[in-house]
Amino acid sequence: AVNIPFDSFRSETGKTGMLPERANWERLLTAAGIAETDNIVAYDDTHGVFAARFLLTAEVYGHPPERLHLLNGDYSAWNQEYNTVSGTDADTTTTDSSTYKTTAQSDVTSSPLVGYETVQAAVDDPMAVLVDTRDPSEYAAGHLPGAINLDWRAVVDDETRGLKPPSERKAIFDSAGITPETHVVLYCNTARRISHTYIVLRSLGYTDIDFYEGSLTEWRARDGTLETADTT
Repeated sequence: AVNIPFDSFRSETGKTGMLPERANWERLLTAAGIAETDNIVAYDDTHGVFAARFLLTAEVYGHPPERLHLLNGDYSAWNQEYNTVSGTDADTTTTDSSTYKTTAQSDVTSSPLVGYETVQAAVDDPMAVLVDTRDPSEYAAGHLPGAINLDWRAVVDDETRGLKPPSERKAIFDSAGITPETHVVLYCNTARRISHTYIVLRSLGYTDIDFYEGSLTEWRARDGTLETADTT
């Protein structure tokens, strides 16, 4: 495995939410020896939320979605059953030479990122469901109109640290009104948590998924209204 720390591809000053600038993303993947057509399997040690954000970023910048994969279970789960390397052994990891180039923004067809107008339209769309992936207490304090609350951890098995079986994940989404025919709009106040739910939905074959990168502060600034637990 090669190491690309989360903070290295997170930006608080970028033009699109927390996404890194294209040049920085290209530099990181080039240094890691990743090519534009490589299959990428990402993992972390926090149930996959940071790894999911890496995969989402790769998709936004044009890496083929079918070549992006999330390890089912994190490093701790893997370490319980399979071999790992550490210390001086880890230092022997070598990377292939590459010069990673992102797809031009105008040519990226699969980016799920949407803006305020798309989300506002979804509020009144009977075929859309807005999904708030924050903690229940955060949701209760204020959420987008009509949004449902589905904590990203609902699909994680606390004992194995991996994902619950596909049938259980599907049942969880079904019970929340999220079906393969539904237009799903995800939002949160932490991009990595939305990314995890996005990747899990994609793994089950859901395709009509939008990803709102903006914050609730931004939503209010655009004259958007919020609901609280007392008004739903």
